[in-house]
Amino acid sequence: MHSEAPFDPISLTLAPDPRFARLVRMTAANVAALSSMSVERVEDIRMAAEEAFIFACNATSIDEVTFTFEVDGEHVALDVSLGDGPLPASATEGPAAYVDLILGAVCDSYEKVTTPARLHLELKADV
Repeated sequence: MHSEAPFDPISLTLAPDPRFARLVRMTAANVAALSSMSVERVEDIRMAAEEAFIFACNATSIDEVTFTFEVDGEHVALDVSLGDGPLPASATEGPAAYVDLILGAVCDSYEKVTTPARLHLELKADV
């Protein structure tokens, strides 16, 4: 395990447009590379970030989505801001069940926070 100091938080803010999913995946992979994650774990964070972004695109009516990554040698934490209000009703049913299943399986820790609305994900390095 690395004992390096954590990096400053890294933020990405973009419109909730599914065409930007590739940008989210690439950013997540680059952030994960700052940690001591294996190739498989980097793929996990790419998938988690993309699923969180697609959820944000479908579950909210906000003008922008902000991803805030916190990374050190041993883990990556990700907060996905979904606006000031509570999660919309559609975020607790339907497509959310699929997102919950994927993020719950891939992440070491996954939480939906209702006010302010956000997703919190954590993935530990495995090398």
